[in-house]
Amino acid sequence: MGLIDTPEGARRLARAIVSDIRIYNETKVAEGIEKDTILNLLAAELEEGRALFVSRVHPSLHAPWYDRAIVDVLVYQSRSIRSWIW
Repeated sequence: MGLIDTPEGARRLARAIVSDIRIYNETKVAEGIEKDTILNLLAAELEEGRALFVSRVHPSLHAPWYDRAIVDVLVYQSRSIRSWIW
């Protein structure tokens, strides 16, 4: 299987990876949003996800898709969690 070489493919993969991280770490996500420590609490999981993304996507498409997915999927979709940051 070749590397993903379209922006849409890179975006979809990044969102799928971050979505899985969010689903499998609901407790950490809630705590991280509440205390504004989400990136620290999920550092290992996010780095593992980034490594998977980089291994599957053509280098010219590495930025900004994974970082954007972290904001869109992990943070924005958690906006219903009470936090002082909102």
